[in-house]
Order: sequence, then C-alpha cells, then structure tokens
Amino acid sequence: MLNSIITLPITLPALLVCMITAIALGILTALVFSFRQHHSRSFTLTLALLPMAVSIVIMMVNGNIGAGIAVAGTFTLVRFRSIPGTAREISAIFVDMVIGFTLGMGYIGIAVIFFILASLLTILLTWMNFGVPSRVEKQLRITIPENFDYNELFDEVFQKYTVKAEMEQIRTTNMGTLFELSYRIVFPDKKIPKEFIDALRARNGNLNIIINDFSEMMTL
Repeated sequence: MLNSIITLPITLPALLVCMITAIALGILTALVFSFRQHHSRSFTLTLALLPMAVSIVIMMVNGNIGAGIAVAGTFTLVRFRSIPGTAREISAIFVDMVIGFTLGMGYIGIAVIFFILASLLTILLTWMNFGVPSRVEKQLRITIPENFDYNELFDEVFQKYTVKAEMEQIRTTNMGTLFELSYRIVFPDKKIPKEFIDALRARNGNLNIIINDFSEMMTL
C-alpha cells in the first residue's frame, strides 16, 4: 500500500492511476480549503489542477540526476500569485504540491493518507476558529491636509473607540499637499463602529479614510 507503483520505464496503467488520483485529490483539496472561506474562481481551479501538473513533472525527471533541480524549480511555482494572498492560501498550495510530488514518485497510499490527515486537521481547526483573535487588529490610513498638525489630532478618538493605536508611517501624497498617516489599531471586538469613522471624518476634513485587515496578508 505504501510502496511506489512506478517503475522505469513508466507504464501507461501506472501513469493513468497517478493522474486520476492527482485530479481527484486536487479537487478534494480545493473543496477542503474552501470550507468557510471565500477564494477566487481561478485560485480554486489552480488548487484542483496543481497536483496533476506537479506529479507529471516529477515523473518526467524520475531517476534523472537533474531531479533535485526540477523539484526545487517545481516548488517555485508558489510564486505564480503576484497579488497578496492569505497564509491559508499559501498552505493550500503547499499541500497540493506535496500531494503532486508524492504521486509523481508513485506513492499513492502515502499521498492519500497525507491528504486525509491534512484535510481533517484543516476542517477541524477551521470549525474551532483556531487562531482567530478575540480582538480585531487593523491598519488605518487617514489622509489629512498638509496644514493640519497630526500630533495628537486623533488621540481622543482612539482612546474612546480602540484598545491600542500606534502610528507606523507618515508620507506625503498629492504633490505634497496632503499627509497620509498609517496606524496599527486594535478594536475591543470584531465590529468597526460607524461612530469611529464619523469621528475621524470630523477631524480630517472629510478626506479619505481606509481600514485594511492585514493580520493574515502575506506578499508572495
């Protein structure tokens, strides 16, 4: 069960079994990592196809001295995402690639066992809301006119509505006529009070206010 079914030269039955298994596990992996999560259609499709693509690459270099280089090159596929992605999405890609690598070596039993364990752990931890903070940490960006004194300008608002507020960056925008202030703030619960936004608008001349959730964001 845990032995490889691939021998050199690769036979058509072995190839078909590995390809079909890769497709099935890829689709199931896409479904598992979509549990209580929202991903783009292209990302879900990639999760479904990636094990098959990785496994065929590994098969083609199996027994070759360049296999190590090929494996390293395969893992650089994680760079295919040029936009920010969550840590969960990165984990899904690596799970897919491990499945594809294992199937490419012909170890179907090991690939299935790994998929089952990874899926059960993912579903269980997601259902338990594991790692979800009780308090929400956000990035706040506020635009103010250049003639405003940003020191202590919003301190009263932060003291009333947030648990913590730290200034991280100050930069000029719009040819130097505006300041953009970046803060790391923590709310006491998961809701962002509308009164908080209204209070900021009253102090920044009703210019742009942007709040981002960056706790899970990673740039690939």
